[in-house]
This record gives sequence, structure tokens and C-alpha cells, in this order.
Amino acid sequence: MNKLSFRGNWNEIKGKLKQKYANLTDDDLTFIEGKEDQLFGRLQQRTGRTREQLREEIEKL
Repeated sequence: MNKLSFRGNWNEIKGKLKQKYANLTDDDLTFIEGKEDQLFGRLQQRTGRTREQLREEIEKL
């Protein structure tokens, strides 16, 4: 998934991530353009998954 398609589907992805990981907050999932690394870092902290695991999960959503 490239950055453009990731951003284009972000609202849908955000909702699915919140369903899957109830401990994520809106603040955790606030996506600021150009801050993809920070987003993945926060997701890693909250979920305990690697960046690659998260990418694979997001691509499947």
C-alpha cells in the first residue's frame, strides 16, 4: 500500500483499527500528513506489534 492509497482510505482504516484494538484512542489515530512514522510508532506502542505486522494488517483491512 503506498502513501497515497493509505491516506485515501484512512478514515475507513482508522475505524477498523479502533474496532480491532479497543485501547486505541482518537488521539492515537490522528493522522497528520507526513507523520506516518509517528503514527506507526504509536500503533506499535499500543498494540505490541512490529511495523511490518501493522502494515500487513492494515493492507488486509
